[in-house]
Amino acid sequence: MVQGHAAVVGTGPNGLAAAVTLARAGLDVVLFEAAPEIGGGLRSEALFDPRITHDICSAVHPMAAAAPFFRAFDLAARGVELVRPEISYAHPLDGGRAALAHRSLDATCAALGADGPAWRRLFGPLLRHSESLTGLFLSDLRRPPSSPLGALSFGLRALRGDPFRGEAASALFTGVAGHAVGEIAGLVGNAVALMLGHLAHASGWPVPRGGSGAIARALADDVTAHGGAFQTGHRVTDLGELAGFPLVLLDTGAKEFLSIARRQLPDRYARALSRFRYAPGAAKVDFLVSEPIPWANPDVGRAGTVHLGGTRAEMVRSERLASRGHLSDTPFVLVVDPGAVDPTRIVDGKRPVWAYAHVPNGDDTPPIDLVRARIERYAPGFGDTVLEARGITAAEYETYNPNYVGGDIGAGAMSLRQIAARPTPRWDPYTTPLHGVYLCSASTPPGPGVHGMSGYLAAASALKRHYGMRPPSLAPDARP
Repeated sequence: MVQGHAAVVGTGPNGLAAAVTLARAGLDVVLFEAAPEIGGGLRSEALFDPRITHDICSAVHPMAAAAPFFRAFDLAARGVELVRPEISYAHPLDGGRAALAHRSLDATCAALGADGPAWRRLFGPLLRHSESLTGLFLSDLRRPPSSPLGALSFGLRALRGDPFRGEAASALFTGVAGHAVGEIAGLVGNAVALMLGHLAHASGWPVPRGGSGAIARALADDVTAHGGAFQTGHRVTDLGELAGFPLVLLDTGAKEFLSIARRQLPDRYARALSRFRYAPGAAKVDFLVSEPIPWANPDVGRAGTVHLGGTRAEMVRSERLASRGHLSDTPFVLVVDPGAVDPTRIVDGKRPVWAYAHVPNGDDTPPIDLVRARIERYAPGFGDTVLEARGITAAEYETYNPNYVGGDIGAGAMSLRQIAARPTPRWDPYTTPLHGVYLCSASTPPGPGVHGMSGYLAAASALKRHYGMRPPSLAPDARP
């Protein structure tokens, strides 16, 4: 075990993962959080009724179920239950129709009819290589894949894209590509659809029982159990504040890093950071409702996640408009009714509904009516169930979390260039020109998602470079 001090700025999933890794290695870790509560994208709180918890950012966690960091950390052993719905995600269509992605690949293929064999050909081989593919795409992307055959199979499928003839299967596939946020009819959108889509049939798209905050609490408990400390309500505005720490890991995006370290950074690196691009924004709505969402197709209510985008052509159009700074009148909307899979989220019949729309970066359009109308298209009468609602515009999301520039909850656009050089071209993407200062946010590989890997890999890089040691065990019974 090493002896030393480290500061971690930001307590989102990556900051917490970095702190867990450093504290278990023996360092005295202090975490700084601008908000009154820890968690970043994992925050949960009661908004309208003190008995009912809402997820403020992330709600469904396919990456937390699959990521190497969380598999080693073992959330289940720490009391965090990931509830996996039988239907991972659903895509309603007009006329009461819906396409459903079951956990079971067989059930999904059977329901897709003529496109069932194509769905099996697309995802079946990926399931056989799931662990190696997940390890590759949740890595620093600087090492060869453990399964070259699996990587080749994935790449060929990503190049081909949507292979389906029917409207339902095509919409089901494209709805997952929508998680790429932006121009989804291309290689990046296809890759996201394949990665998240195959996980729907593998480890699933689970909802943490009791809300996403349960994951943040488990991580924080491990940090404090190994001597770490938290300073909440403390926003670091100048890197000079942390001059006494030999190691500083920043769970901050490129723009925020540039803000707090501009005086110390070389001009060339600062210019590179300033060129980092951001994706369209998310406009979030939290509803408190009196009953389950009245979907026209009742099977949609069994899904953990619902994509509202219409046909493939409609989704490609709305996402392209958002990418180009124009608000679609039918934006892509994601909806989660946690009570559908976690009854503890329902009290006296009242339940939270989580939803956000993809809008232009920095858009300030109030989202409540927009999102409610999108849900009403596929669930007539939804508005009559709404007891309370709170909307956050894309512009306001950056105030909530400076990493979400213009409402970009992925902390940077996922383009081919920004996958290869995130946030700037460096062999070790977590290092910076400043000695002992590392980036560990979603602005570094592997990018967006609650996977903890950016934090873990940044901490592993710091431990190797400064102490010549490998990262410690993350197992629940491991102690310094």
